Amino acid sequence: MSESTASERTPYAAQRKQAIVTQLRANGRVDAADVADRLGVTKETVRKDLIALERQGLLRRVHGGAVPVEQLSFEPAVSTRTYYSEEKNRIATAALAHLPTSGSVLIDAGSTNARLAELFPADRELTVYTNSLSIALTLITRPRLTVVTLGGRVRPLTLAGVDDWAARALSEINVDVAFLGTNAVSAERGLTTPDHAEAAIKRLMLTSARQRILLADHSKVGAVSLCKHADLSDIDLFITDSGLPDADLKALRATGLEVELA
Repeated sequence: MSESTASERTPYAAQRKQAIVTQLRANGRVDAADVADRLGVTKETVRKDLIALERQGLLRRVHGGAVPVEQLSFEPAVSTRTYYSEEKNRIATAALAHLPTSGSVLIDAGSTNARLAELFPADRELTVYTNSLSIALTLITRPRLTVVTLGGRVRPLTLAGVDDWAARALSEINVDVAFLGTNAVSAERGLTTPDHAEAAIKRLMLTSARQRILLADHSKVGAVSLCKHADLSDIDLFITDSGLPDADLKALRATGLEVELA
């Protein structure tokens, strides 16, 4: 094979990335295996290209490929958040080690926290507060738990209770551990979420718990959404998955945040 032919079959990094972005804009999605086959490179090469493009804010990686980066105000319904399911399962499993043997916990709405509820042990007498209807319905099957919803207006996308009733309930409780969720984690901008009403409730959750644990998969790290609801200093522990790039891990830990990889 001539040198020129090899060069044609193996594009430079800049050419690969341009091809990925072009396909993304045209189709609304890229499949990593398809890109690797089309460009004549390995899947690992494409994975690294996707990571680099995600860090530039040009796309968002999902299982098997990538989709266009969401607008700051975009928010998918919880029921559609099926990507990174293995990572969320590992995060939820790791979170179980931080459950008290007795007392009370608060569980925020969100797909990773919903997985925690599915794995929740049935052998402990705990009072569990949640602003999520789906999480409450999952936990009510454990007869030794006392499950309490916060009330308030229910947001259809997340099934989370917000506004005055939920805020009042949070002002009157003190729990041992709060398991929190977010849409985006940034070393510079803290924790952010698309909806201002849900951000307000998440902010109040911080003041209702002795220990505050954030559960979020690595795809949310480095992203920024519309409404800020916490600084990283407000969080006692961040549990995420081992897919978090080393550079992002170092940046988070440099802020003083304790990070546990699952």
